[in-house]
Amino acid sequence: MDIPQGELADVVKRLNRVQGQIGGVVRMIEDGRDCAAVVTQLAAASKALNKASFAVVGTGMRYCSANSAPEDREVDLEQLEKLLLSLA
Repeated sequence: MDIPQGELADVVKRLNRVQGQIGGVVRMIEDGRDCAAVVTQLAAASKALNKASFAVVGTGMRYCSANSAPEDREVDLEQLEKLLLSLA
């Protein structure tokens, strides 16, 4: 299942923000910042990464439902279901 790149533009933006958050966490650790502050930022980055993951799967489900032949759709949806469950 290939999703056109334009369909995932918002996910790419979200992942770029997560990348910045992770860089900030690394700097916090290197600067010896408070443990609670580091964990708070890690939790925020983790939540944002999870949202990006679910957005990719959701986009895939929408794209496959709208753009697949009925005989191909079941296989793609089964694959997406497995991906969704891997995030749980």
